Amino acid sequence: MKLSEVYRKRFESRCFQLLIGAYNTSLSEKIIQLDWYENDISSELHRYIKENPLRQEWKIITQVEPHIPNKDIEKEKGFADKFSRMDFKLTSFNSTNEYEYFFEAKNLKQNNSALNRRYINTGIDNFILRKYEKGSLIGYLLEGKTDKTINKINSLLEKDGRNTEVLDIKPDKLLKSIYESNHSDIGILKHLIFDFTSISN
Repeated sequence: MKLSEVYRKRFESRCFQLLIGAYNTSLSEKIIQLDWYENDISSELHRYIKENPLRQEWKIITQVEPHIPNKDIEKEKGFADKFSRMDFKLTSFNSTNEYEYFFEAKNLKQNNSALNRRYINTGIDNFILRKYEKGSLIGYLLEGKTDKTINKINSLLEKDGRNTEVLDIKPDKLLKSIYESNHSDIGILKHLIFDFTSISN
């Protein structure tokens, strides 16, 4: 394996550690509310990432809601408003390369078909269409159970004839709710499900 690939994989792992660490901090702080918008939750998680001393030690720069420039958009007044935005962008440099990793977040509720459909249409599909690249999806679970919510998302995928793209759980030492889906165009897409339902207890 080339040195650049080793560095990229280590960087991706550190991005996951920072984000999952922020999620765990948010559970203990109990500031996040279950009626918040996605951007509210992302903003709070971003604060915890910035405050994490490991971020500075690893020399990782983080941004929330960055533009993703698109060279195919015609440059005319208002063109920047057409750029895609991701919830999180983490960046690191070594002596020769810049590495970026993105996370796109969506609110989820077990029995809310509109949110679960949106997770597919503006989450999974934006990665498949390469509107979003080099990243993973986060589901902010605000109501219900993780496994049942994933079953609902999978049912919608199966209803669309996308049986091979369903989310499967992948055991992980950092977070028990990491899933993967496999897509012919992009390969493996990772899904982190952050269950906030315990905050209301």
